[in-house]
Amino acid sequence: MPRLRPENMRRLETKIPAPVVTIAIAAAMWLLPHAEPVADAVDVVRLAAIDLSMNLSALVAIAAFAGFWQARTTINPLQPERASVLVTHGIYRYTRNPMYLSLLLLLVAYASHLGCWAALAGPMAYVAYVTRFQILPEERVLLAKFGAEYEAYKRRVRRWI
Repeated sequence: MPRLRPENMRRLETKIPAPVVTIAIAAAMWLLPHAEPVADAVDVVRLAAIDLSMNLSALVAIAAFAGFWQARTTINPLQPERASVLVTHGIYRYTRNPMYLSLLLLLVAYASHLGCWAALAGPMAYVAYVTRFQILPEERVLLAKFGAEYEAYKRRVRRWI
């Protein structure tokens, strides 16, 4: 099997949209054997966590899209170089990546729904993949495009939360 060298890994950057990655990871989570169910005693907490995660995901996504719409800039993650404005207002004051955070919250809700501890590997895999192949390349482009303004924004606002 060929080794993934840095130059080969770079070819994967900004190629697969995060929603596709989310669906693929959710499908893999669904295929997990459900041999480790969560105890019934915590079912109420689990259902509340699902509800909270799903609602928070929707709110974060709406706020993120509204920020980009208001700034009249692209939301296309496959072409970060097309960004015309650095969005730092609204939800972007609290997280630099609310759209990715929204998808993460959906995966957390789904893992809770499955009631299988092993399913929590899905959200962790999502964070690792999206950080490496989407966020880091986007950050390089934004730094090159917006320079000191983006550097200052990175110091003020965390990548995820």
